[in-house]
Amino acid sequence: MTDVYSPEKRSAVMRRVKGRDTQPELKVRKALTRLGARYRLHRADLPGKPDIVMPGRKLVVFVHGCFWHGHDCARGARVPKQNRDYWLSKVARNREHDEAHRAALAAKGWRAEVLWECELKNPGLQTRLAALLTSAPPARPLRR
Repeated sequence: MTDVYSPEKRSAVMRRVKGRDTQPELKVRKALTRLGARYRLHRADLPGKPDIVMPGRKLVVFVHGCFWHGHDCARGARVPKQNRDYWLSKVARNREHDEAHRAALAAKGWRAEVLWECELKNPGLQTRLAALLTSAPPARPLRR
């Protein structure tokens, strides 16, 4: 079965898929700002280039799209009918990379949290983020 789009149209569609500043990521950043959290974005010196980094708390947050990272929700479990083998191996590679990045971060003393795209629709997002912020220890004691 062939693709419903021409190769040029498919290429244009795939070019529009963003890797940073996505709507789910912006939603998490807005919620963190409302909570008064300070953070940095996409630090290249950390494994996996986390979406949100809070150096003072040694906490990183990855905002994962369910489809691209193979979440076990309805959207993440969907596999395109076209080029099925390619997509299965691509998502499997993404999951392997994600696990390796989390392990490398843990080895460096960072705590890595994953927020899934489907979880951001829950009204408890603000509560979960607040719990993450209160459970992370501060980096250094205050000097007097």
